[in-house]
Amino acid sequence: MFNLEEELAKKHFRVTIFGSARTKKGEKDYNIVHKLAFKVGQRGYDVVTGGGPGSMQAANEGHQDGKKDSSVDSVGLVIELPWEAESNKYLDLEKKFSKFSDRLDMFMVLSNVAVITHGGLGTCLELFYTWQLTQVKHICAMPIILVGEMWEELIEWVKKRIIDEGRASEKDLHNIYVVKSIDQAMELINKAHDVFKKEGDDYCVNYKKYKLD
Repeated sequence: MFNLEEELAKKHFRVTIFGSARTKKGEKDYNIVHKLAFKVGQRGYDVVTGGGPGSMQAANEGHQDGKKDSSVDSVGLVIELPWEAESNKYLDLEKKFSKFSDRLDMFMVLSNVAVITHGGLGTCLELFYTWQLTQVKHICAMPIILVGEMWEELIEWVKKRIIDEGRASEKDLHNIYVVKSIDQAMELINKAHDVFKKEGDDYCVNYKKYKLD
């Protein structure tokens, strides 16, 4: 049973991993997410996913394989859809949602870092929702780490058609990190965790003092 108040009271460092539900086990993207989540588990960080199939399952499975402590949680926030109603079997804690908006807001409450792996429209929604809420300071301006080559052209487009044309500010990119490897992603996650440990409840306010890249 998932209880938000109990979960937040644990003061765990939580890495949310977003990615495609259509990723198949054995594919390159599945293996990349599994390996990343394995390292997250090894470090003793919680992982939060959408709790379903594809890259979500890869993240929860990898986390279970990597974690060494039963107090570390693999969390799934599951959306109820006619074609995607089943949770994956690698969850320690699970909560189901009938509305995407409620689910997205729960991701925002739980996350200390957001990692965006290869995905489709839903993953793009999660990226831009997280980014926009950090921009307007409705949530912590946490690091948003985009893993993989599919995001490079998107961020270049944002710079060219949004930043350069005055529809957003250069400072709105301050918490966006595009990386090409799992090791680069983990380096950023670990640095963010160091800030989290040092700053405690002031992590959201003060992590920007520290240069993560």
